[in-house]
Amino acid sequence: MLKPLALLAITAATLGTAQASSGDAWAEFATEVETACLAATDGVFTEPTATVDPFGSESYGLAIISGDFPSGGTGSIVCVFDKQAKTVEIGGELDITVSQNAAE
Repeated sequence: MLKPLALLAITAATLGTAQASSGDAWAEFATEVETACLAATDGVFTEPTATVDPFGSESYGLAIISGDFPSGGTGSIVCVFDKQAKTVEIGGELDITVSQNAAE
């Protein structure tokens, strides 16, 4: 009887640790995507903000960078981060903005 309980306790402890580090890894990934996408759009916006998809797709990290254009007006750019190559591609300027509150 003791062996099954000990095995259950060890399994539960291991799963808790794996889940925590998985959450940490996703947060680290989101930060990496945000940093790369903000760098890729440097100079496009004044005070840009990034809204990062917390998980992305299987191969890519995804973000929308929004802000005010130096020439006036506001807009957004879609940013795609290649998870393996660690490279970024950005789309064209879109006449939409994304609110940080909308992502919550």
